[in-house]
Amino acid sequence: MLARTSKNSINLLKTAQTAASRIEQRRWLNLQEYQSKELLQKYGCTVQKFFVTDSKKDAQEKIKKFDHKEYVVKAQILAGGRGKGKFPTGRSDITGVLITQKKDDAAGSIEYMVGHKLITKQTPPEGVLVSKVMVAESVQIGRETYLAILMDRDSNGPVIVASPAGGVDIEEVAEKSPHLIFKEPIDIDKGVTDEIALRLAEKLEFKGALKTKAAEEIKRLYKLFIAVDATQVEINPFVETTDNRVFCVDAKLNFDDSAAFRQKEIFAMDDHAEQDPRETEADKFGLNYIGLDGNIACLVNGAGLAMATMDIIKLNGGEPANFLDVGGSVTEAQVYEAFRIITSDKQVKALLVNIFGGIVNCATIANGLIAAFKRMELKVPLIVRLEGTNVDAAKKLLKESNLPILTASNLDDAAKKAVASIK
Repeated sequence: MLARTSKNSINLLKTAQTAASRIEQRRWLNLQEYQSKELLQKYGCTVQKFFVTDSKKDAQEKIKKFDHKEYVVKAQILAGGRGKGKFPTGRSDITGVLITQKKDDAAGSIEYMVGHKLITKQTPPEGVLVSKVMVAESVQIGRETYLAILMDRDSNGPVIVASPAGGVDIEEVAEKSPHLIFKEPIDIDKGVTDEIALRLAEKLEFKGALKTKAAEEIKRLYKLFIAVDATQVEINPFVETTDNRVFCVDAKLNFDDSAAFRQKEIFAMDDHAEQDPRETEADKFGLNYIGLDGNIACLVNGAGLAMATMDIIKLNGGEPANFLDVGGSVTEAQVYEAFRIITSDKQVKALLVNIFGGIVNCATIANGLIAAFKRMELKVPLIVRLEGTNVDAAKKLLKESNLPILTASNLDDAAKKAVASIK
């Protein structure tokens, strides 16, 4: 999916569909855990004290003034399951999360995390390289709950999903104990009132003074959600401690990229370290790209048409190498950049262009294809299916180019030719 959002809360609301049936033309900014904690802290939410480091030496210096009874050391990657993760090139007893009461052990573990790849159930098989580690105060958890604020299509606005059964796989809770999942739609004009916050705190089973504290945290979290144009703020676990405090222990924040123009400080936090370089490159040129495992590259305008193109390639025995939507206002320059990005994949053995010209001018696409073909000296078969605005002029341009471009009369014909060109 192009949307890299937490599946837990989305599935609870049943708003997500599989990649096979739907791809949204949207990229999501994901922050590392320490970055999310910094934002929570900025808006008055209660989080553990922490510092971030990228070396054992730096950690040893910082931890001298970091005095707590217990420490949590967490590898910073955009994947869950770190506590059960493994470092194939590190020490076998070190996972992505270490809890210790010894400063030396906390600082010493850094060298076995930074610079090594961590493998969890949510990473690629080869793992993800750890470049930063967060060392945080360990709080004594008395009870764990779950809280998430997100945009919900069914509610046509924000909704809060809460459960007194937190700290575990919330999807499992929804499946086995649905009565423990609560959903509270929020009127975006009124926000989270004291009444709503207290009602949610009560459903989360906070008692006495802790109920008031939890309600205040919920209001601050919603304030953050609105202020930063978040699409999701997920706190799991949202806890009460043995010394009667309320903490946001682990946070997952997502943001809609349509708000990037007014959230420049937040979007500047994304270093794209864990993103496919081709996705990052495509984003620079206003293209929607995601790499797949096949060998027939696709260049299409429109997410729905792109999905149909991928399906028909598979139906004819081929495998799509990517999803690439050039959008409705594509230029010749963008066509070249799209070619460059998709052919950088060494697995690509053929390239299928499928354009339905409505807003898009087919002649613009044809000129872009010809220029890209010549400039790149394309070495794989190029199959083109064009239909719509200025299609006759576009076909004439392709024919007169005298380039070895295979044209197709329809999408099924294009897919068959693409598959056959490889065989």
